[in-house]
Amino acid sequence: MIKILVTGGAGHVGSCLARALVNDPNHFVVIVDDLSTGYMWKLPEEKYDNWKFIKCDVNQYRDIAEVMLSYQFDYVFHYAATVGVSRTLNHPVGVLDDIDGIRHILNLSKGTGVKRVFFSSSSEVYGEPVELPQNEDTTPLNSRLPYAIVKNVGEAFLKSYKQEFDLDYTIFRFFNTYGPFQSTDFVMSKFIKKALKNDDITIYGDGMQTRTFCYSDDNIDACMAAFKNDKCVNDVVNIGNDKETTILELASVIKDVVGSSSKIVHLSALKEGDMTRRQPDISKMHKLLNRELCPMHEGIERILESGNVEKW
Repeated sequence: MIKILVTGGAGHVGSCLARALVNDPNHFVVIVDDLSTGYMWKLPEEKYDNWKFIKCDVNQYRDIAEVMLSYQFDYVFHYAATVGVSRTLNHPVGVLDDIDGIRHILNLSKGTGVKRVFFSSSSEVYGEPVELPQNEDTTPLNSRLPYAIVKNVGEAFLKSYKQEFDLDYTIFRFFNTYGPFQSTDFVMSKFIKKALKNDDITIYGDGMQTRTFCYSDDNIDACMAAFKNDKCVNDVVNIGNDKETTILELASVIKDVVGSSSKIVHLSALKEGDMTRRQPDISKMHKLLNRELCPMHEGIERILESGNVEKW
């Protein structure tokens, strides 16, 4: 069997990835998470017997070393990280601690036979856009926020370990990903919850800042294609949707799909952490998917049909 480690596997994207991996009976998947922001209900269904969950903090060497030395993994998906705008802005030291986890994963991977490490980076590394769409190879990485700096450091670690230890990697730069397993720390899930209760939907500033919203299935299918087909080895890939949507438009679409009477209320703009625009160049992702991406209104409908909103 192919042994795979997924860190942060009780979080949003990590749990979706773990669910996709266990669908293959030739995979044995070990999911680790410290449950600081992850939840047990997001783990794969019990009908699958080819996975195991271990509560573990990858930033603590002994925790993750015991796991990796015990199983001798073939592949590692390192998705564990401190996430959420308010959490990352309010606890910058905790964010910087994630550098320890990256170092632990790579040091243990190079010495235990891991064939490739897949790393969840972020669109935040681009900072304020200097060009659109934001291309993996040409767009400068200029964000100064601790969260983005840690992701940038992680990318540098992977490239350095390839150079010195020939440890293969793939870097996924995730743009906003939403779906039934998302936590309530993010704009899509926040707005949906408000709309379902007909509560006011609050927007920072004028709401004209743009984001792109990628449904979780599109994210996972692209990442799984890179894994299964040995694509994007030692490369960086934007994973997202390239359709720009203003936050104001997002609120309106959610209201329409839900059938909500919520009012849209504007608050003062955030002092930092709220970039004006986001739009990835997803040429590489399109080659991995070879299909169209899920439209946003359809993705919202899928969330409502999943029944998971009650668990948010």
